Amino acid sequence: MKVVLQNLTKIFPGRGRGSHETVAVSDLNFEIPDGELIALLGPSGCGKSTTLNLISGLQKPTDGKIFFGDDDVTDLPPENRGVGLVFQNYALYPHLSVMDNIIFPLGNLRGKEKMTKSEMKQKAHEIAKLVQIDELMDRKPGELSGGQQQRVAIARALVKMPRVLLLDEPLSNLDARLRLQTREEIKRIQRETGITTVFVTHDQDEAMSISDRIIVMREGVTQQIGGPQEVYDDPANLFVANFLGTPPINVFSASVRGGRLYIGDNDVLGIKNIPDKEVWAAIRPEGFVLDENGPLECGFGSVEVMGRDISVVSENPNAVKPTVRSIISSENRVDRSQKTVRFSLKPKKVFIFDKNTEERLRFETE
Repeated sequence: MKVVLQNLTKIFPGRGRGSHETVAVSDLNFEIPDGELIALLGPSGCGKSTTLNLISGLQKPTDGKIFFGDDDVTDLPPENRGVGLVFQNYALYPHLSVMDNIIFPLGNLRGKEKMTKSEMKQKAHEIAKLVQIDELMDRKPGELSGGQQQRVAIARALVKMPRVLLLDEPLSNLDARLRLQTREEIKRIQRETGITTVFVTHDQDEAMSISDRIIVMREGVTQQIGGPQEVYDDPANLFVANFLGTPPINVFSASVRGGRLYIGDNDVLGIKNIPDKEVWAAIRPEGFVLDENGPLECGFGSVEVMGRDISVVSENPNAVKPTVRSIISSENRVDRSQKTVRFSLKPKKVFIFDKNTEERLRFETE
């Protein structure tokens, strides 16, 4: 089911005398193709959960429209939209078994869609097998692990085969290893069912690993839409560049002078198409090349062994953050007795942004 948001806006009125209204979502426009898994990504308060609630019908937009396929569902109540919703806290009924939790939505069906008890149980077993909990059907939620409870919540959302599946930070209550395993399962389930899915998260690793496309949001406004690798490799602005990547991108106060990029007094790269001005220069951790004659000099800090790679931790007075992290191959040998370390840079891993607007300034290398 294709989902289209047109000029979607949600404004919450101020509470109390002198308070101001809050624009949670501002003029949102995007289309989710049929069968894709889209991640809404951004920090707390960026409007991603509000967007999900607008799609589900739990909240009504201040302005704009929502379409499922060719159907305008803007004013349609949640129960008539055909959505499945999985909350962060799962919201399972503790006194019901796994079987009864899963079939609960089927008991509300009326008319031609109404099922017999045997049909409901058969459908529940089919969905439980899909999410791999078919051996837990007689247990209560309190007897399950966090990951198993999460699968029950997904099964309950899927049992009516919704037109759209909505997941609101469903992995945040799980430990790191279980999050990794479960997000792989969510992707598998989504591919097998082919249901259009919207996944809300503040975790960029989750978004990049699970989604077909990412919608990066900030203060209710879309910053960039694209495939995970595309957004990582080609950020539209400094916010997007900062938000995606582990370890985070390294940002320096820099300047362009005479077709050269300077970080402090270091002439680090020849560039074209950007006039002389003060800029932000951002370098991905993998964009550094250990080079004893390299143009960028940093104060040596330490080396962290990561197995396949190593992380060189250094300092530079022009860096926005106290430390600079450079990911290089473990085959490199770092002289730990030296007080400084030098790097050359990979041009495709260097991004330049306007100092005031923080918008991307595109350049060509010499």
